[in-house]
Amino acid sequence: MRHKLITFIMAVFMVCGCNSSDIIYVKNGMFTDGNRGGQYFIGTNFWYGAILGSEGEGGDRARLAEELDALKSIGISNLRVLVGGDGPDGIPTRVSPTLQKEPGVYNDTIFRGLDFLLAEMGRRDMKAVLYLNNSWEWSGGYGMYLEWAGAGKAVIPAVDGYPAYMESVSGFVTDEKAKALFAEHVKTVVSRTNTVTGKAYKDDPAIFSWQIGNEPRCFSSDPVVKAAFADWMWSMASLIKSIDPNHLVSSGSEGVWGCEGDMALFEKIHSCPDIDYMNIHIWPYNWGWAKAGSLEEDLPYAVAKTGEYIDLHLEVARRYGKPVVLEEFGFPRDGFSFSKSSSVKARDKYYSYIFDRVVESANEGGLFAGVNFWGWGGSAVQSGTDVYWRPGDDYCGDPAQEPQGLNSVYSDDLSTLAVIRNAASRLAPSGGKYSVPSQKN
Repeated sequence: MRHKLITFIMAVFMVCGCNSSDIIYVKNGMFTDGNRGGQYFIGTNFWYGAILGSEGEGGDRARLAEELDALKSIGISNLRVLVGGDGPDGIPTRVSPTLQKEPGVYNDTIFRGLDFLLAEMGRRDMKAVLYLNNSWEWSGGYGMYLEWAGAGKAVIPAVDGYPAYMESVSGFVTDEKAKALFAEHVKTVVSRTNTVTGKAYKDDPAIFSWQIGNEPRCFSSDPVVKAAFADWMWSMASLIKSIDPNHLVSSGSEGVWGCEGDMALFEKIHSCPDIDYMNIHIWPYNWGWAKAGSLEEDLPYAVAKTGEYIDLHLEVARRYGKPVVLEEFGFPRDGFSFSKSSSVKARDKYYSYIFDRVVESANEGGLFAGVNFWGWGGSAVQSGTDVYWRPGDDYCGDPAQEPQGLNSVYSDDLSTLAVIRNAASRLAPSGGKYSVPSQKN
């Protein structure tokens, strides 16, 4: 009875306390809601938020409230969240429980968890970037849609290797049935009405943007496949806008790194009028800019390459007057350790550089508008039995196919929290809102 009363009070608060004018849009290359000026933000990746918000397997609403409050206290206002995984549970490298078990067959517990997450974020004036697909196996993604379309059993990189995986999923953007199944999923999610607040998703100010996928790639250098990939991205952006014309749409792209090194392909995708801002990801260790045995020594090189990568994409952004968000970046813990007790001096310096870039952009009215570090581990307790996630373990920032803790920011990482809090306070002298000037080039 108490739970039902709390749910009712939250629903009344959300319906009465927010209105569609709080929904973010882009003006003069800046994010704004119309009431407040241009907004720049520091955010994080919180992919497991919908699972935590559920009342089933993996759910922990008390922890969810704790994590949201902790993030809010250090100035985090934007969370990048996975809508839900695809396919059956029980795959060792896949997060679970998943949302879509079979095409059009959903685990409603996870859907209600997403509803609860958005309601809680709305109460805290926080915004969610909701990504709808994944090019990687850790939530099912491309491989699962291909399997459902009859293209054969999904390839698992941990078993078959990444070359085999990438060759397999390169067929996604030319498989009409797989793409049609995903389009139906998009329709189901974007047209949903929140069961907690009674508010249609398209009217919910807690949603910052819809995102086509996590790191969408074509996985091919074939010009025909690249063209099909760009066409698919355009069509998905258009589909989302046709259902929800109110919210922003983003790609989820890594940038040129996720476009087979083809900057023209990145530009083609992001010139789409239905894609409102540009995304990039940066992974210095994964991309060879810093080595496991020399993280501190390689830091200056990693910082220099990071700056070049940001600037490269800002050149494209200026041609279209669209903001840029660095929505994934991370740096390993010192000594390439997975333990949350290890130090993070190199990571703190790397974070400081990126946050300084955002603050500088905000002061100049620039297009570099936000960042989401990867990822929030919060109060997660490491199992101590395996470096990889297993069902029953706490969710942290690193998904199931990656060593747990390497890139996670925990509540115990006090030095990193201080870096984040300091940057957020400099970025947001008046709550992260700036006037909307004419865009500087």
